[in-house]
Amino acid sequence: MAKKPKKATAEGEEGAEGEAPKGGKKKLIIIGAVVLALVGGGGFVFLKKKAGDGHAEAAAEVKKPVVFLDVREMMVNLASEPGQDRTRFAKIKVAIELKDAKVEGEVKPLMPRIEDAFQVYLRELRASDLAGSAGIYRLREELLRRVNVAIHPARAEAVLFKDVVIQ
Repeated sequence: MAKKPKKATAEGEEGAEGEAPKGGKKKLIIIGAVVLALVGGGGFVFLKKKAGDGHAEAAAEVKKPVVFLDVREMMVNLASEPGQDRTRFAKIKVAIELKDAKVEGEVKPLMPRIEDAFQVYLRELRASDLAGSAGIYRLREELLRRVNVAIHPARAEAVLFKDVVIQ
């Protein structure tokens, strides 16, 4: 009979051990749910605050629409490559991106100056200078620099290609 109480205590101990982890698991699940809710709520507030800031900036941009000013299409003969007799041509149509309509009013009277700067620069180029996307990127950057020099103190935001043909 002495053995039976030991079994009972052993079973009681097992039962106590079985209950302790179950109670611990429940507490762990509850704590995990609370932490998850706090982290989720904090993340929501953080993202909502950021989204609110973005809407304010978007509203400010809507008030001042961007203006695109077309430059007339230009066709120029390119400088010849060394050892080549054949003349190469480039046909380019660009638009100038301006900050707002006020800047457009300042730039429109200066269009002949912009076109002259483009013509002079384009005639110096060779067809190999315009090869690939890197050549077009360099051309865009150089044209933007020349536009900004020609229209100073006004400023152009970008030069956008509408058409580029090299023949």
